[in-house]
Amino acid sequence: MGGRLRFWLKVSRPGLWFPTIWLYLMPLAGRPLGEGAAFWAGLAFVTFPLNFWVYGWNDRVDRETDRQNPRKDSYLFGARGTDAQLDTLPRAMAAVVGLSVAALTALGGPAVLAIAAAIGAFLWAYNHETAGLRGRPPGDLLCQVGYLLTVALSCVLNGVPAPAPAVWAYLALFCAQAQLVGEVMDIAPDRAAGRRTTATVLGSGATRLVLIAVVAAEVALLGLVFGDWIFAGGLAAFWLWLVVDRFVLFPRGEYTVAQMKALGLGGNAAALASMAYVQWSGLFGTAA
Repeated sequence: MGGRLRFWLKVSRPGLWFPTIWLYLMPLAGRPLGEGAAFWAGLAFVTFPLNFWVYGWNDRVDRETDRQNPRKDSYLFGARGTDAQLDTLPRAMAAVVGLSVAALTALGGPAVLAIAAAIGAFLWAYNHETAGLRGRPPGDLLCQVGYLLTVALSCVLNGVPAPAPAVWAYLALFCAQAQLVGEVMDIAPDRAAGRRTTATVLGSGATRLVLIAVVAAEVALLGLVFGDWIFAGGLAAFWLWLVVDRFVLFPRGEYTVAQMKALGLGGNAAALASMAYVQWSGLFGTAA
C-alpha cells in the first residue's frame, strides 16, 4: 500500500503544485490569510487532490509518451507508471476528488459543485483520447485557462469579489507560459511518441520565441496597467534569461535532465518569492 500511495503522490507532481497554490492565494492578496475552515479546506484541495485529478487523468492518456520521457519518475515532474499502476488511478481520483468536493460544497455551497463540474469539463476536453485539445494546437494552450477556475474557487470559498478583467488577462498569459515551458522540455519524447503540441508543430526555437512574446506581454501588463515595476522587473529578468537561453546558451533547445530539474527548482523558488511579494503588496488582490 505504501508503494501505491507514493506513486499517487508522484502522479500529483508536488514540485508543480505552485501554480494552483499561487492562483488560489492570489485573490486574497493584501488580506489576512488562514481565517476559517473554508480557507484551509480550499488550500488543501489545490495541493494534492486537484493536481492528482489533473495529472492523473493526463498520465493515463499519455502513458506511452511518458515512458519515453527521461524527466518522468520524479516528485518534481511526475510519475512513469506501469499499466497496473495507471489502472488504479480512476477509482483513486474519484474517491479523493469526490470526498474533497463534498467537503468544499458543505463549506462553500452549490457554486463549488459548478466549479468542480467546469474543471471536469476542461479535463475531458483536454484529455479526450481521440478529440482531446492536448493534440490539437493551439487548443493545448487555450485549454490552460481552465486553471483560472482555481481563482473562482478561492473567491467563492473565501467570500471575496472576483478580480478585475486585467488580472484575468495576466493570469491567462501566466497559464500559457507554464504550458509552453513544459512543452519545450517535452518536445523530444512528444515527437518520438507522435504527439502533436504547439511545440512539436512550431519547433523548439519558434516556440521559445512565442514564450518570449508571452512573457513580454506579462511585463507590459504589470508595468503599464498595474503600475508595479518591481514585479515587472523581476519578470523582465526572466524574459532576459529566455532571450539568452534562446539565442546564446541553448539555441537548439536541447536540455539535460539535470538542467531541467534545476529549472524546475528555480521556478519553485521564484514562485515562492512572487507569492510572498503579491501577498505583501496586495497586487492582484480584491481588497478594498
